[in-house]
Amino acid sequence: MNGLKRYLGVLWIVVGIAAIALLIYSAATNINAAKGDIGKPIPWIIIITVFTPISLGLIVFGWYAVKGEYDGEIKT
Repeated sequence: MNGLKRYLGVLWIVVGIAAIALLIYSAATNINAAKGDIGKPIPWIIIITVFTPISLGLIVFGWYAVKGEYDGEIKT
């Protein structure tokens, strides 16, 4: 079970990095290229500002999982 937690930690790190990279890529390709609100920079700035701490949280959570901070027995 502890090995699974560590593998999932790597997954959380990859998901966090991929999420922020995908958001920045989407903003760069859609600003001024698309019509409507999706083509304006302000909504993208808000979206990236909101989701960057979430992605960083995923990366930190994954890092602690890889380091083994969540290993141990569950007390019931």
